[in-house]
Amino acid sequence: MIKVLHNNSCSKSRAILEHLDENNVAFEIIDFVEHPLSQLELRTVLKKLNTDIDGLIRKNDKLYKEKYADKELSEEEWIHVLSENPSLMQRPILIKGSVAMVGRPVENVRFFIDK
Repeated sequence: MIKVLHNNSCSKSRAILEHLDENNVAFEIIDFVEHPLSQLELRTVLKKLNTDIDGLIRKNDKLYKEKYADKELSEEEWIHVLSENPSLMQRPILIKGSVAMVGRPVENVRFFIDK
């Protein structure tokens, strides 16, 4: 089963859920805004994404631009920031076993669910 780290206010996140549903893919929704990920969970997601912390941060987000764009934070500091401000995290994120991906574009999701 695929786990979807989901933000309901994000149209791309909602579109991925619709795509999975239309293709009869079993999935579990984890609303990471309502239930923020712990720092350990964020580290695990990073490992499964096989990316550094920059790959998890939404740099176009208003909060990022206003508060963090000019800061040089370590990975641990960013993990703390993301656990406190989950809206700064890329979305949706699909997790299947030991691998994960940011769910954009939908063509990549098709490849991911067919693996």
